[in-house]
Amino acid sequence: MKSYDHYETLKTERKNRVLTVTFNRPDALNATDAKLHTEFSRIVTELRNDADADIIVITGAGRAFSAGGDINWMQEGIDDPASFEVTAQEARDIVYGLLDIGKPVIARVNGHAIGLGATIMLCCDIIVASERAKIGDPHVLMGLVAGDGGAVLWPQHIGYAKAKYYLMTGDLITATEAERIGLITKVVPEDQLDAEVYGLADRLATGPLKAINFTKIATTLQLKAAMHASFEAGLALEIVSNVSEDHREAVDAFRNKRQPKFTGR
Repeated sequence: MKSYDHYETLKTERKNRVLTVTFNRPDALNATDAKLHTEFSRIVTELRNDADADIIVITGAGRAFSAGGDINWMQEGIDDPASFEVTAQEARDIVYGLLDIGKPVIARVNGHAIGLGATIMLCCDIIVASERAKIGDPHVLMGLVAGDGGAVLWPQHIGYAKAKYYLMTGDLITATEAERIGLITKVVPEDQLDAEVYGLADRLATGPLKAINFTKIATTLQLKAAMHASFEAGLALEIVSNVSEDHREAVDAFRNKRQPKFTGR
C-alpha cells in the first residue's frame, strides 16, 4: 500500500478505501508556503495513481481549510522573481492534476478557504463546508491577479457577473451564501461535517464505482476545456503582477500591520 509519510506539510489517513489528505500547517491556518506548494503539487499525481484509494477527501488541520498564500512566501517571490517560474509549474501541476484525478474528490471545508485554498476547493468534485467557513479569492487585495485558477473556476461555478464581483473586490462570503449561489455543494453545522463528508465518501466507495468515476470524468471535460483555454494567460498575468509596486506595497503593509496605499503601478 502506498505511503505518503515522506511529506512534511501534508498528512494522510486511510479508512477502508477512503484516503484523507490534510494540509498540516495549523498554526499558520494552513497558509501555503513554498514547501506545502511543492508537496501538494507532487502528491496530486500520486493520488491519481493510488490503486488503494477510491475516494479522496481534502481538508485542513485545525481551524482552517487553507488561508491562502503565506506572507513570507510572497516576500520571497518579490525578492527572487525568478522563483515564480517554479511556482507557476507547480500551479499547473496542482490544477490540472486535481482535474485529472479519475475518482471522486471531496473537499471537507472545515474552516476558511482563501485564495489558493479556494482554488483547490473548487477543483474538487463535491464541496461540503462547515457553516463557520468563509470563502474568497482576495488576490487583488495583495496586488495580484487571481491567476492560479480562480479566474477560470469562479465563473465556471457561479457565472461571470458574480465571479467578477468577488474576484475584483476580494470579498469573502459565508459558506451559507456560497451554497446559495452554487459555489459549493452543501453547508452543514460544524459538528455534522464529518458525518456528512464521510457518510458521502462511504456511499460513493460502495457504489458502482466505474459508472461514478466515468461520470465524474465526463462532467469535468467542459471545466478542463475552460481551464486549458484560459489558465496559462491568467498565470502569466499573475507573474507580471508579482513584480508590481502594488504587490510590493500590499505585502509590506500586511507585514507591518498597516493599510496599503495603492498607486495602480
